[in-house]
Amino acid sequence: MAQSAPQLPREPAPSSSASESNAVQTRFAWLPEVGTWKYHLLLSAVALLILGPLGGIAASYMNFSVGFFVGGQVLAGILGSAVTYGYGTEGKHGANYMQTMAASVASLCAMSVLIQAMVWMGMQLPPAWHLMLFVGCVGMFAVGVGMLYTPLLVDRLQLDYPSGYAVANILRALTDKRLLKISISKLGGGTALGALAAWATEKVAVVASLGTSAATVGAGMIVGSRITVPAILMAVAGALSLPTLRQMGWLGAEDPFRKVGFLIGLAMICGAAVVDLSVLAVQYTARVRARASEASTGEEPAWKKVNMPRLIAWILLWGAATLVVGTTVLGQPAGWLLFGMALALLFVLINGISYGITDQNPISSAFVSSIMLMSLMGLKNPLVALMAATILLISTSVGCDMQQDRSTGWRLGTNRNIQFRYQVMGVTMGALLCVGLAKVFMTAYPALTINQLDNPKAEVGQWGSAMTYKLVGAIRDLGSLSDAKVQALLFGLAIGFVVQVLRKLLQRHQGYQRYIRGSKAGFALGWTMDSLLLASPYASSFGGFVAFPVALWFGGGGIIASLFNTFTQRGDAAKAAGSPGEGEALPEDMSTMSLVGGGLIAGESLFFLIAGLIGLASLLA
Repeated sequence: MAQSAPQLPREPAPSSSASESNAVQTRFAWLPEVGTWKYHLLLSAVALLILGPLGGIAASYMNFSVGFFVGGQVLAGILGSAVTYGYGTEGKHGANYMQTMAASVASLCAMSVLIQAMVWMGMQLPPAWHLMLFVGCVGMFAVGVGMLYTPLLVDRLQLDYPSGYAVANILRALTDKRLLKISISKLGGGTALGALAAWATEKVAVVASLGTSAATVGAGMIVGSRITVPAILMAVAGALSLPTLRQMGWLGAEDPFRKVGFLIGLAMICGAAVVDLSVLAVQYTARVRARASEASTGEEPAWKKVNMPRLIAWILLWGAATLVVGTTVLGQPAGWLLFGMALALLFVLINGISYGITDQNPISSAFVSSIMLMSLMGLKNPLVALMAATILLISTSVGCDMQQDRSTGWRLGTNRNIQFRYQVMGVTMGALLCVGLAKVFMTAYPALTINQLDNPKAEVGQWGSAMTYKLVGAIRDLGSLSDAKVQALLFGLAIGFVVQVLRKLLQRHQGYQRYIRGSKAGFALGWTMDSLLLASPYASSFGGFVAFPVALWFGGGGIIASLFNTFTQRGDAAKAAGSPGEGEALPEDMSTMSLVGGGLIAGESLFFLIAGLIGLASLLA
């Protein structure tokens, strides 16, 4: 994610707020003093009861419909700043606590697709409280593992975490009342429009026949055309190649492209990841050497200190709890659960480095790698593999999200231990909502229970479930891949590897970089290379995971956003809306299209949740 906002100081000076001083002068007399139990009760109540569920519902819905989710940090940061605005510039710390908690809820709620995957694979679901207990234990384990690597990745190596920059800048900027009102109005407008579009999809046949959803368009508006156009190209290429793929035996006579497209897409991600991890290893080594040569800056400030023995004890405790619950409550083999936890320790570090440098958390490549490793080690039971992989998926999602939140707190000087406590509360709520939302959505909308791999012609409406599609598709043929599937995997692996190598070479070419940044013609060339000729394998692969209309509408959202951003004077608008006297450009996450897109997602997800709850209530009445 490219950021246009100026960077905050890399090492913030300790402040009174960082140590939870009560000396902050509030704008409103009724606000509780900073650091008191009333202060934390206010923040926790808003985050747990409003911001967290809102972000969790949106994340769960996005994974059920589009197949990926957008983290709730920006939404929670903006709405949280409305609560802490009365604290002035020091309100950024309270807003940071709230967005930390809300983002933890969203990260776990997004994992509700794992329960959907169990249904698709024919697994008899255990009681809800069993699943909540297991997800909660894994989440607590992931929080500890994420914190374990924070001093290395955030403090010593000082990785960028671009989204951490954005959220930190947003929380600082939103102390300005005018900017706060503008941001909330854009979010609110998008939310209302998303709810209206969802209603039209349900009630108006012409709209329903278009095969789109507000969340799909909104997601495209957030990420932009350089991500969405490659997805369109992949989908179009797949549609055009259907006769050839069927003739080659890669597809049956009636199979859609996505039945093999998801394999090609997963392999493209893995091929690109091989290149990226190799580059990351070099950058990581250079960063370690550079930091090792620097002199110590003195005693560590209090807001950064972490009790390492207690943290290790936390990891061991919740690792043991995960093992006990997994074996005694869910009846899974201890050995494979331990293997899942060992992989989590590895991939939270690897993915954390990737997240810190590239702003990408390659969960899919970690998942596929774990499945391949388990297959090579002789595991044949796909349900056991899914449970072991669940530990890895939750850990990489929650653990890497924690590292990003700590990078935000590090730039603001926010107390790290208090952030940890807020995240623990968020994981607790997330474990409850993860299972609860899965139950509600799948009961209210039976299309979510249809295995789209086995029923490619099933009418599922907006429920594309691309994440579940690739999870189940990768795992159910464990140890028994056909020749056609092996060929598809190798084909995708080669494409991903070669394209990513070429992209890295262009990124290192200084003359090319100067040209694409120095003129309109250069900008056009850069867009053409990034979107058409050498599109990112990560972006292109999405077109293989979803149905053809979804890829088109997702792409349309990105094109609309890019055209809007290109033909409007964002620089002048940013100065007009910015804090008086600063004249700083706003973070890209706060652009009009990004906020409206986020609102579309929130509005549609809330509509379908409320409609589902009303439907359930009428059935029970």
